[in-house]
Amino acid sequence: MATSAVSLEDVPSVDIMTELLRRLKCSSKPDKRLVLIGPPGSGKGTQSPIIKDEYCLCHLATGDMLRAAVAAKTPLGVKAKEAMDKGQLVSDDLVFGIIDEAMKKPSCQRGFILDGFPRTAVQAQKLDEMLEKQGTKIDKVLNFAIDDSILEERITGRWIHPSSGRTYHTKFAPPKAHGVDDVTGEPLIQRKDDTPEVLKSRLDAFHRQTEPVIEYYAKKGILAQLHAEKPPKEVTAEVQKALSS
Repeated sequence: MATSAVSLEDVPSVDIMTELLRRLKCSSKPDKRLVLIGPPGSGKGTQSPIIKDEYCLCHLATGDMLRAAVAAKTPLGVKAKEAMDKGQLVSDDLVFGIIDEAMKKPSCQRGFILDGFPRTAVQAQKLDEMLEKQGTKIDKVLNFAIDDSILEERITGRWIHPSSGRTYHTKFAPPKAHGVDDVTGEPLIQRKDDTPEVLKSRLDAFHRQTEPVIEYYAKKGILAQLHAEKPPKEVTAEVQKALSS
């Protein structure tokens, strides 16, 4: 069977040493299993890489994982593609299968950040049941609470470099040269759903779906409310405080 695994002999020594040092640093970190809840533009995308690096966790975004499983043609990915091609929603069972598969990777050994999932109280309950079978549980849920009017200003000014995912903002984080990426000089794009009309319907759906999820975790005593309207560094400080308690 063909394998895409890279031989260690072909990896530069500096890369091996960097990874070894990273793993040594990670071995002293506590395990963390986190859920991030927040509407589009609330800052989850800014904070999750910081949390991931600080605690040596893997970042599990269900949309990205579904696309990766479909691209890799895994058995679950094939089933997910069949549903997508028919215009159907991917079933919870398939999503949980993909999450379960991802959690077994070495990068998830010290824990994970679940981003944008669970979206419903039923999914939250199923997630608890799945983790219980593995002898683990969610340690903390970070709720990026923010007023909808602030989100509109944040999102409608957002521009993205498609290939790297780097994001800019006309007001808060403009590129050095208008309309182009700082690193590559390639043009930036605005996503079709970053308009006030689309944002309103997305936020309505978000609040309707996730309020029961927030209540579910609040009752379990593991919910941390973040003031997501604050500058990123202040939100990072809030995150660190929540995760150290």
